[in-house]
Amino acid sequence: MKIIGLDVGEKRIGVAKVDSDTKIALPVGFVEVDGTEWEQIAKIARLNSTNFFVLGLPRSNEGNETKQTLYVRRFATTLTSKIPGAKIRFQDESLTSVEAEDRLKKRQKKYQKGDIDAEAASIILQDFIEQFSRNKTQESSVAETTNVLKKSGDKIALNSKKASSKLKKITLFGIPIVVVLAVAAVIAGFKIHDNIVAERERQFAEAAAAMKAKTFNFTVLPGETVMDVRAKLLKVDRNGGDTDGETIPNYTASEVDAALGARYDYGFLKDAPSDAGVEGFLYPETYNFYGDASVSDIINKFLSGMNDVIQKNNLTERYSAQGLSIYEGVTLASIVQKESPSPEMPTVAQVFLSRMNAGMGLGSDVTVSYALDKIDPDRTTYVDNLAALSIDSCYNTRIYAGLPCGPISNPGLTALLSVAEPSDTDYLFFLTGDDGLMYYSYTESEHNQNARTHCKELCSISL
Repeated sequence: MKIIGLDVGEKRIGVAKVDSDTKIALPVGFVEVDGTEWEQIAKIARLNSTNFFVLGLPRSNEGNETKQTLYVRRFATTLTSKIPGAKIRFQDESLTSVEAEDRLKKRQKKYQKGDIDAEAASIILQDFIEQFSRNKTQESSVAETTNVLKKSGDKIALNSKKASSKLKKITLFGIPIVVVLAVAAVIAGFKIHDNIVAERERQFAEAAAAMKAKTFNFTVLPGETVMDVRAKLLKVDRNGGDTDGETIPNYTASEVDAALGARYDYGFLKDAPSDAGVEGFLYPETYNFYGDASVSDIINKFLSGMNDVIQKNNLTERYSAQGLSIYEGVTLASIVQKESPSPEMPTVAQVFLSRMNAGMGLGSDVTVSYALDKIDPDRTTYVDNLAALSIDSCYNTRIYAGLPCGPISNPGLTALLSVAEPSDTDYLFFLTGDDGLMYYSYTESEHNQNARTHCKELCSISL
């Protein structure tokens, strides 16, 4: 189960999330308080398939409630009305933002006020998870102890009843032996309780130590390629910025290449060529890992994220309705991701699907750029666009009809859904103008006119 943590402020709301399995809270970002915050929070909840929220409840240094406490309580009331069925828990907090900023300073990376809010939300959420785990441990301990003592008492009572006729006349130093045995049973019960509590405390201490072990975040952004991911893996700080204790070395190139080139057992990869790798299927997200995580652990986490998105959004059936397999749908989504900004993705997806249905080539320059990056990354052979557009590669949709031989980037959710549900239009051409706007057309002559009018500079940039 996923839980969303919120650090509620009057200008911004920090957002974090945690998976009840991993128990490591991660900062997600922040939401501006501008009237759209309810819609944005609801969207975050939908994307994480949860209605469980933990809100930081401010307290003074003395533990008293403040005006900000009342503000958060009112916020919670409104949240339950905006998101029916929302489950809300409060976590007492004080000076969390100060601790959050201190953490960010230690990482020696640039940050903004929203990052502080997100980090504060993760601290609040982590405190809640650890307290919840501690309470569960104590409840379990008490329940188990009560059960043991009850069984011991029942057994003692039964045996005492059977032996009472024999023992009632026996004494020890003048004290009836039955009384001595009863006292001994109570002492034994307390010893059993102490042993159970000690074992539970040891287990919790180990869990807490594991939570505080060196961890690091790793992010795949929408549109990044496997080569981008490779470069980031080689630079990742596995110590999480912590220099205390034993230092964990960086991943080696051989480790990274082996993991990226391995075959993984996911249904959505069954249609992939044997040498396809994982391009396109590392779902863009930020995850937290322990310092001893292998590169394969990281790759599997992002592949698992893609698997969840495919299943939750019913992409197998929805792509099939477009005449595409999962592999083909993700391949097209990877092109849409590189070709257009988010609001335009459904229409760009429609253009490509219409061209495919009409037997036309996709004619996508971003597929040519990907081919160049694989074959001639320094552009020493293909020095101009005329040469580049003729590069002999199965990724070159300028000269080969249909989809390229595989994805050209890792598409985000909007691009994936755009292929599943393209816009209800029937354009056959599009281009991005020098002003950053998209221009669509039905015929090639209209498209050429758009290029002359709106794309004098951008259309001549080197691939």
